[in-house]
Amino acid sequence: MIINISNVANLPSRFGNFKIQAFQEGIKEHLVIFKEPLNDIPLVRIHSECLTGDVLGSLKCDCGEQLVQALDKINSLGGMVIYLRQEGRNIGLLNKINAYALQDKGLNTIEANLRLGFQEDERSYEIVEFILAYFNIQKIRLLTNNPNKIESLPHIDIIERWPIVMASNKYNKEYLKIKKELMGHLL
Repeated sequence: MIINISNVANLPSRFGNFKIQAFQEGIKEHLVIFKEPLNDIPLVRIHSECLTGDVLGSLKCDCGEQLVQALDKINSLGGMVIYLRQEGRNIGLLNKINAYALQDKGLNTIEANLRLGFQEDERSYEIVEFILAYFNIQKIRLLTNNPNKIESLPHIDIIERWPIVMASNKYNKEYLKIKKELMGHLL
């Protein structure tokens, strides 16, 4: 796996002043947003891209709210967000919108992905261990509800899992229920 790595740049934002660096893996360009200095056991959020939630404020998911909460915590406590370019559980934006249309017709998120010919979750987290090794990080406090993220880091010592739970609304209530009951998320 050939990874191209950008320089580090400043990223002043409404959440605080961070550093940002890009990691290019093939055609995907992942980001690391971090607060210096990184302590021995940083707080880490592995966040998969969600244009509709992160940018457009969609109420159909909890992604955007999770990203905001993670950036707030990292601004105050230190650590990093590893922002993975894996839109729609890694089925891409076009297919994600097609999945949304199927959900509008009554299918849940898993059923929609399966109907489109994908697995329930196509995401991969191999790049995360590479990024953490690049920053010389062996131990983390992981900000997640997703057990797949925990299991995907066999060479990282996860000292503590921090939950990241958002209130449900009428648009994402079923989505969160599916995440908990069928995908095993720790909600």
